[in-house]
Amino acid sequence: MTAPVFLGIGAGPGLGLNVAECFARDGYSIVLCTRTETEAQPLAQRLRAAGHQAWGAGADLGDPEEVARMVATIGHRHGRIDVLHFNPSIFREVDPLELTVADLVADFTIGAAALLPAVQAARPYLGRGARILVTGSAAADKPWYRAASLGVQKAAVRNLVTSLDTALAPDGVRAVAVQVNGVLDTGPFTRERVAAALYAAATRPESEWTPHVSYDG
Repeated sequence: MTAPVFLGIGAGPGLGLNVAECFARDGYSIVLCTRTETEAQPLAQRLRAAGHQAWGAGADLGDPEEVARMVATIGHRHGRIDVLHFNPSIFREVDPLELTVADLVADFTIGAAALLPAVQAARPYLGRGARILVTGSAAADKPWYRAASLGVQKAAVRNLVTSLDTALAPDGVRAVAVQVNGVLDTGPFTRERVAAALYAAATRPESEWTPHVSYDG
């Protein structure tokens, strides 16, 4: 394929789809991954209805081997992955005095650790100029105690992006986490505006690259 490929992991009808639309308008072929391919197909259909090329895929993000298989399948099928957008997070309204280790680990696995097998499987298909894009949150710095696991996920994935960016940079592949410092769908934090901020962060020139970008509205 000659068209660049966008793979959205943890896609949904909100921000994940809006980010995909930004890249679709720029000529990217889109693959949206949800928990099952059946769930992803209506999202892909919305893009196809707008005249874009889009497909659905499924993977349990709590299973690293399944994540790796899905990403490798997409890479093999399309021959390339140009933008990998990692968008999942688990909102569990439980404070740290009630949160169990098992639940914390399960949430962390999906909201942060799943990025590792995804990038590792994508690596053979990431050419120079490819980008890893991660949806971050103010919860990384200012967690709400009633959703303690979310702050852990977002702090960890931001940290991981720093290491990934350093490891990938010599080959011209860069990683960025965009920290959204506001509540989605309130004031200036509409999904469209936040999606545009993520798109802008991922499409910056190499000379302006930083692994962290804040969107303050």
